[in-house]
Amino acid sequence: APILDNGPKEGYTPGDKPEDHQLSYKDVMNLLASKQGERRTGLYWISANFEPGRKDLGVLDFDGLAATSDMFAMFDVPFKYGQAWQASEDAGAADVVVLSEKTADKLFGAVNPVGQRLRMMGGDYTVVGVTDKWLPQPRFYYYNGREGAFTDEAQFIVPLSNAIRRETSHIGNMSCAFPKEPGWQGRLDSECTWLHFWFETKTASQRADLQNYLDSYVSEQGKLGRFQRQAKNRLFNVREFLEEMKIIGNDSKLSAWLAFGFLLLCLVNTIGLLLAKFSVRAAEVGVRRALGASRKQIFMQFLIETSVVGLAGAGIGVLLAFGALALIGMQSKHLAVVAHMDLAMLALTFAMSVAAAMLAGLLPTWRACQVTPALQLKSQ
Repeated sequence: APILDNGPKEGYTPGDKPEDHQLSYKDVMNLLASKQGERRTGLYWISANFEPGRKDLGVLDFDGLAATSDMFAMFDVPFKYGQAWQASEDAGAADVVVLSEKTADKLFGAVNPVGQRLRMMGGDYTVVGVTDKWLPQPRFYYYNGREGAFTDEAQFIVPLSNAIRRETSHIGNMSCAFPKEPGWQGRLDSECTWLHFWFETKTASQRADLQNYLDSYVSEQGKLGRFQRQAKNRLFNVREFLEEMKIIGNDSKLSAWLAFGFLLLCLVNTIGLLLAKFSVRAAEVGVRRALGASRKQIFMQFLIETSVVGLAGAGIGVLLAFGALALIGMQSKHLAVVAHMDLAMLALTFAMSVAAAMLAGLLPTWRACQVTPALQLKSQ
């Protein structure tokens, strides 16, 4: 993701980081035409009215995305039906649309709607594809504040050129450092920033070449009176972009460290409890050893007991976790998107609980195996 600072020179101190991470329309068009990288896409968030043509459904409002066809391959968007539109349809600003699975079910039911016509955005659109579940969290490809990074998936996607042709306004922020002419064309010709842009590169050398191109591009545009600040042009991969935008805040990191702190505290407490539990069974261990039980058998028995304790703890912990997640989801619609537990996380919870219990039980179990049978029999 490139960040280019096209703000005014007045009030700017060299070295200041730009607060704006969006690009102007003219820069997006120039970067799309540059053919840099393996793929490239410009995009922005939009809202549209849908007229399903069904008597049981009135006019529906959906939020979606205006992007180029490269976006689907760049971000590995899965398809349930159909496919993305072609590059020629980008060039022709064609009336085509890709629907999300939920939107397609809402409009057409549980059938393949590819090829169907749909009235939306003031025109008749052809459905060319239906995406399967695609909900990257956080929503890195279009950032509009930390809360917006955890909202639901795009309900539809149309060509960027089509949304521009139909003068479809964006949802989100727009920064205008210079006065602009009124109307839609005034917005397109202005320095106002309201679109996002992504390149795809395969190698470090491609990234270096892309950085050189951006520097040259800004230098050439500077000759036309643009990019007056001559600020550093920055380029981020996905992880770097998330860090730069502080999408994962310090409070989330603090919560993670607190969770690990509580886990360590629980392990220490478990070790103490198991030491006390196994110590009072020294007589039992002595009798069993005298009757022929080996240290290995005693060790395995006590280790299995600690595993059972771990499973019981995992069960109680999962119930508490589901309750806490439900409460978190009730606080905010945005939090509800991420406040859930899938099967992989559930399995990891049980695995970590059992592993932690067995780790905590190693010392008490080893101590129990050191019991001398003769001494225990004498004490009895």
